[in-house]
Amino acid sequence: MKKNVGSIDKIVRIVIAIVAAYFAYKGDFGATVSYVLYAVAGIMVVTSLLGTCPLFSVFGINTCKIKQ
Repeated sequence: MKKNVGSIDKIVRIVIAIVAAYFAYKGDFGATVSYVLYAVAGIMVVTSLLGTCPLFSVFGINTCKIKQ
């Protein structure tokens, strides 16, 4: 897949994943909201590690500075 996630975007995604996982674990939201937060955290980690985001591809967004 084509890389479309830049380095700053990767850092932001990791921070969002950590915050979402923390609130899912420590928060008193109920099971459904906790599962959604865990899913968001997982998606953020995977997209930052792979360097590609399917939603960015759909909307034509590219934060990666390297030309491929």
